[in-house]
Amino acid sequence: MHLDLFATVLTIHNLAYQGTFPPDVLPVLGLPWDLFNLEQMEFYGKVNFLKGGLCFADRITTVSPRYAREVMTPLFGCGLEGLLARRAGVVHGILNGVDYGEWSPASDPFIPAHFSADAMAGKAACRAALVEKMGLSDGPGPIFGAVGRLAAQKGFDLLASVVPEMVALGARVVILGTGEALVEDMLARCAIPGKVAVRIAYDNALAHLIEAGSDFFVMPSRYEPCGLNQLYSMAYGTLPIVHAVGGLDDTVVDVDEDPDQATGLKFRTFTAEALLDRVRRAISLYGDPERLQKVISRAMAQDYSWDVAARKYLTLYEELLESRRVGQAQ
Repeated sequence: MHLDLFATVLTIHNLAYQGTFPPDVLPVLGLPWDLFNLEQMEFYGKVNFLKGGLCFADRITTVSPRYAREVMTPLFGCGLEGLLARRAGVVHGILNGVDYGEWSPASDPFIPAHFSADAMAGKAACRAALVEKMGLSDGPGPIFGAVGRLAAQKGFDLLASVVPEMVALGARVVILGTGEALVEDMLARCAIPGKVAVRIAYDNALAHLIEAGSDFFVMPSRYEPCGLNQLYSMAYGTLPIVHAVGGLDDTVVDVDEDPDQATGLKFRTFTAEALLDRVRRAISLYGDPERLQKVISRAMAQDYSWDVAARKYLTLYEELLESRRVGQAQ
């Protein structure tokens, strides 16, 4: 069997996690010492497994088109931006997909009532169930949900900094997740009976209810290779509010940047004021039910299924194998 008949594709999910080890790991793995150089696997005196993969893979994919561009910049490249820029011709961005068998408001077993874009009554029942479960007060303002890994990368520290202002604007907030102790503590201190509910836990059923029962879903990530919750949110008619990075920027269309195609709201500078501006805009949109419903309907019509992503991967694999066959024939 000749290895040169095979082709390899390496997919970057999150470039920050690279797998670095002391140099003496090379002989343990049966790898030659001549790989320990700046152009291949050496990285600040250690062996970097991801760097090695990026050097030798025939194609490199990331989990969104924008992240494919971002990893070639110092801000997002995690020290590997130069290598990725040199290999830009083989780097492709393909969005992750959603399993709509698990994340569909029409069949979700974790929510009290089902609904769809054509029959939205069930969403009100989900909202009422969320209010009751999380001890929120009744009120005219919207509910903002947030679920995820409670980490600085996910921007939950930024969210914590604006929660008091959100409440002052009439919002109610529900936050669920576990993560970094410092961020967990920041969020726990944001809790206000009836107005801000914070659950430091992993709870899949509650995550589904928050997606179904909230009016808006906040994802203020510092960087986000793809993101999935904004895709779940759109499927559940819960408009995402996202920092315009990575897959968040690829998948959400802002209500002011492109009103006719809008599916949510985006802020482009990672500041409290920029996030609050979109929160204010969301509250304004919530007060315009006719326009709000148009955006919700458009969001729910989006198709981010694995069928779409799989076809793109299949095309990439077929093109790569064909180029390998042509190369072998020459």
